[in-house]
Amino acid sequence: MTLTPRQAVTLCIALSICALLLVPGNFPGLSGDARLTLGVFALATCAWIGTPIDDTYIALGAGLALTATGVISSDTLFGTLGDETVWLLICAFVLAAAVARSGLSGRAAAFLVSGARSVRQLTHLTTAALVVTAFAVPATSGRAALALPVFLALAKVLADRKRLVVMLALLFPTVILLSAVATLIGAGAHLITVSVLWEATGERIGFTQWLLLGLPLAVASSHLAAEAVLLTTTRRADRKGPVSITLDQLQEHSEQPVTGPWEPAETRCALLLATVVVLWCSEPLHQVPPAVVALIGAVVASSPALGTVRLKDALKTVPWSLLLFMAATMAMGVALADSGAAKWLVGGLPLDLPPWLFLTVVVAVSTAAHLVLQSRSARSSVLVPLVVAAAVGAGVNPVAAALASTAAAGFCHTLPASAKPVTLFAEVPGVPTYTPRDLLRLSAVLAPLSAALVLLCAVTLWPLLGVPVR
Repeated sequence: MTLTPRQAVTLCIALSICALLLVPGNFPGLSGDARLTLGVFALATCAWIGTPIDDTYIALGAGLALTATGVISSDTLFGTLGDETVWLLICAFVLAAAVARSGLSGRAAAFLVSGARSVRQLTHLTTAALVVTAFAVPATSGRAALALPVFLALAKVLADRKRLVVMLALLFPTVILLSAVATLIGAGAHLITVSVLWEATGERIGFTQWLLLGLPLAVASSHLAAEAVLLTTTRRADRKGPVSITLDQLQEHSEQPVTGPWEPAETRCALLLATVVVLWCSEPLHQVPPAVVALIGAVVASSPALGTVRLKDALKTVPWSLLLFMAATMAMGVALADSGAAKWLVGGLPLDLPPWLFLTVVVAVSTAAHLVLQSRSARSSVLVPLVVAAAVGAGVNPVAAALASTAAAGFCHTLPASAKPVTLFAEVPGVPTYTPRDLLRLSAVLAPLSAALVLLCAVTLWPLLGVPVR
């Protein structure tokens, strides 16, 4: 196999790091386990950046290497698959399959957008509908797949207004990515962050606390992004024209009913979803873990009498590759923390910074990280253990630093390959969509705005909600 220049450079960097770590005289004070961990970590990171090998395969190989060398135990490696956050995600996908099968999501979205009378109203109503989906569908790729039929219906209704269709094509993935921070199940990276914090600090962020911290940021950043998309992809003349989208028009281009009385399956699914979300949000009152609530909901959603989807069909929608990736990277995070490798890595950094400046650096690096690491989960796997260790050394609350890093890493709009939702909506057959130039124009505006909003939440809002900066 012939290596590309980028792959060759990446391989040289990884091998050079490993060679330096193997020399006993180098890096005094670094234990054997820490050397092995850093070597595996360097190889995995370089492989994620510079090779086309599947991310999950790399993560599993790294986890296996750490287990085989004794850095972590086999119980640690396999135990991550039994983590309650993994079960939460599995059950959430089963619930999402039930929602998709019932047609409830399409009906709700059609009801919202049919009330738009102007381009700006259409933009913000669509944004609001996409934010709400963060509570029903886990992971950004799942939400993108669920939203695509709604976009196609809107695109056909607005076929004579090409610029509006392009604007909507860019709006959907942009809001899906930025609004993911609203809930714990919004992205696999969130579960990795929770796991790293638990292992490193003993602090567990639950569904309710994440919702309290993330929802205001998700709503603000999504609607801010909606304005940015609107202004960078349309002209004033495009925005002045009225919009009239009826339910009947949407029904013509939708395979599932969006008008008429609700089917019994839709009613049952709506009641079940509402119950699950209410129980998730009221966890402090009843003390039932979110994973148990999700499991109950998944069992009901797939039951023969009350369900809308068969369990075996719902389980086919679960991204098992993502779950294995999460489990393996959680094990890598444990190795970084327990071996002392993460603490050593940040030991030479100038950490005597004011908290706001430390968080500014964290947010800036996390925002730009998608240019190097395209996988959102991989970015959290690499950054969060280091951010937590650095925060402890700098006297900054590691929870605030980890949340800021994870939220900032949600920005990944610069290139079509930066995130799966961006790729999905960039290649819609028969529908005009955005170009790489449109993405660059949006990123130039949205990247600093998004980073500034995350930083503002970290230093002003989150301390009022129980997560101080120090």
